[in-house]
Amino acid sequence: MPTLGPNSYGKAETRVVRVVRDGAVHHLKDLNVSVALSGAMEEVHLSGGNANVLPTDTTKNTVYAFAKEHGIDTAEEFGIRLARHFVTSQEPIHRARVRVEEYAWERIATAGSAEHSFVRRGQEVRTAQITFDGERWEVVSGLTGLTVLNTTDSEFWGYVKDRYTTLPEARDRILATDVHARWRYGWSEDARPAPDWDLAHAGARGQLLSAFAETYSLSLQQTLYQMGARVIEHRPEIDEIRLSLPNKHHFLVDLEPFSLTNDNEVYFAADRPYGLIEATVLRDGAEPRIPTD
Repeated sequence: MPTLGPNSYGKAETRVVRVVRDGAVHHLKDLNVSVALSGAMEEVHLSGGNANVLPTDTTKNTVYAFAKEHGIDTAEEFGIRLARHFVTSQEPIHRARVRVEEYAWERIATAGSAEHSFVRRGQEVRTAQITFDGERWEVVSGLTGLTVLNTTDSEFWGYVKDRYTTLPEARDRILATDVHARWRYGWSEDARPAPDWDLAHAGARGQLLSAFAETYSLSLQQTLYQMGARVIEHRPEIDEIRLSLPNKHHFLVDLEPFSLTNDNEVYFAADRPYGLIEATVLRDGAEPRIPTD
């Protein structure tokens, strides 16, 4: 006989933009919020009874109302506020998961005194996932779309070769990737002070960039580990980090048909296929909790 397994429901990808007007100076927050709720939801699945169901439209409205009533300080704090509200205000809801993407905007400098013009800051997105079961928290922050590149100090050689291997060994190559990072904080209960979310995020991002730039790379795997280890070593509030690094291949162009040499100067930037390197780095004693998929 079939039985109901794990389930959730909610409103996905609610776009909310919050403007704070401080006289002529305006401040902007741009979020994409997804809410998933679970709990005593057997009846709605088995018979269609909606007595325990808070409509997903209500979760959307709550996002907008909270943006007005409480403002948006950080993605993490906003997600924590929402998760706490859904679990503590609705008895049938036992667990809430709130995912937030934050799109960064930079102020455009102008000759006048007004400061209300902004430009989107590249493709990088700040992320946060907050899970609350009424007692314990799990906060996983991160970023996507952080594109980095080293023009030298990268090699790749000594690998396994079989009858299908055509890749030449490289003693000096471009190393480029789009960093997708997620890190889990050790904070899990209200009795302990929460981290400074902005400071922790900026610190983790800075360590990722420093490690990428300062590692003489013999493989992207080595670079990935150094990036993760640097975050664990320098950010005590973080217990686990998972990195996904696509290898954005740059191949030397053959210029010999044009009677030209190519001394690591002209490359073809390949779009796909690409190598994909993924791994988790943990603090000693910590258990891996960030999903690998």
